[in-house]
Amino acid sequence: MNVEARVLDALDEAETVRLLAELVRVPSVTGSDAESDLQDRCARMLAEWDLDVDVWKLDLDDLRSREDFPGSEAERAEGYGVVGTTEGEGPPALILQGHVDVVPTGDLAKWEGQDPFGARLTATTLHGRGACDMKAGLAANLAVVRALRLAGVRLARPLAVHCVVSEEDGGLGAFGTLARGHTGEAAVITEPTSGKIITANAGALTFRLEVAGRAAHGATRYEGVNAVEAFWPVFQAVRRLEGERNRDPGALFAGNPLPYPIEIGTVRAGDWASSVPDLLVAEGRLGVRLDEDPAAARAAFEEALAGIDDPWLRDHPVAVTWPGGQFAGGRLPEGHPLLAETFRAVADVTGAEPGTTAAPYGSDLRLYAAAGVPTLHFGPGDVRFAHAPREQVDLRELRDVTRALALLVLRRCGVGGSR
Repeated sequence: MNVEARVLDALDEAETVRLLAELVRVPSVTGSDAESDLQDRCARMLAEWDLDVDVWKLDLDDLRSREDFPGSEAERAEGYGVVGTTEGEGPPALILQGHVDVVPTGDLAKWEGQDPFGARLTATTLHGRGACDMKAGLAANLAVVRALRLAGVRLARPLAVHCVVSEEDGGLGAFGTLARGHTGEAAVITEPTSGKIITANAGALTFRLEVAGRAAHGATRYEGVNAVEAFWPVFQAVRRLEGERNRDPGALFAGNPLPYPIEIGTVRAGDWASSVPDLLVAEGRLGVRLDEDPAAARAAFEEALAGIDDPWLRDHPVAVTWPGGQFAGGRLPEGHPLLAETFRAVADVTGAEPGTTAAPYGSDLRLYAAAGVPTLHFGPGDVRFAHAPREQVDLRELRDVTRALALLVLRRCGVGGSR
């Protein structure tokens, strides 16, 4: 039996599903203690499978003070980095990267009585918060390492597995991992891609708007200015700018009706039912175009709001600040062999050629790309289930992705012998 067949034979599908269920049952919401607990579990598994494991506590103050800090939104008291590296000569030929954190569950009633962290299993699907985004990808990465160990295969060049925190709110974990010096020749981030290969990401910048009104008693509202009404031309300006920024999205986004969305996610106004609200605070995300400097995107947004033709807003301009995650765009360099290598591995497993596309959301890809590590996305799951009630992943996708990753690792890292 050749090496590839031996490793594929060592990939136990039932064990990978069991591993995924174990990961989902840890409620590792961004910034929580459970996020650190899951990092500890990942570190112990990698060490058990004979990788050289680096575990360190992130120096939050130092990372936040850096000029290129990617931002964060969740409160956190600590964070840990975990990197496991196999034996082999030279720097890692490939990095498999996955984040352990998940978004909050939202309204539990929308889960129809199911425990979001229960990892409910059917014949074809595993349900639970994080099942799609992105614990299925994390499980695939770990399963590949386990299969290499069980098959007794040594790689000629190292494989590195990066388990990171805080992807959901900016990328602190990936930023800290790269700052520690953990890089490689190429990386695959196993975010959900529905069988396609994603070679580029748009960016996303979190913004905060403060729209002033003038307070008055509700019974004499004509004496005041309602901040909610003052916000309406602001919202209209945001929608006009969104249309302008999506007129020519480029070939990578063919078929995507809105690759660079601008959305208002939260709106808060007023503090008393019978008062005219004198302040509205809105927060949202601004899509950053491929190859666009985030500073230019911020400037375009601020200019659009400053130019609103409204008598009240001319004298009381909208205050714009940029808290939270600041995701630039990123892409795999044109012609880099990682794309062809991944393409072939997927085709060899599934018998079909995968499509390539770009994603309209930010990810850790841009941090690796900025650090000089050519990176793409390929992982199990459909992003339409991410962050949603009844989040789920198709187990067939999990199986196929894990097998394709195993082939990619063997071919990119090479085989150095048996244990």
